[in-house]
Amino acid sequence: MTNETTILPNVRRSGLQALANAMLAPRDHAKLDDLLSRNSEGQLTESETTRLDSLIEQIDKLNLLKARAEFTLRQQESTGRLG
Repeated sequence: MTNETTILPNVRRSGLQALANAMLAPRDHAKLDDLLSRNSEGQLTESETTRLDSLIEQIDKLNLLKARAEFTLRQQESTGRLG
């Protein structure tokens, strides 16, 4: 991967820090916990399984965005660009 595909260009430092610290909304986190627990017991409906898959995909995307924000912050610090 090149820096162009891994960094988040044109995002201010405060925005990068907010992204790096982002978390799943509390309501979604509670729903995720419930669905994961019930899934381990084999008690999910088809629509609940779809919702669980959607939440997991959302978490994956959030984690990727957080990693890119953290990487961009480190790149800015190493090059002295702290804007």
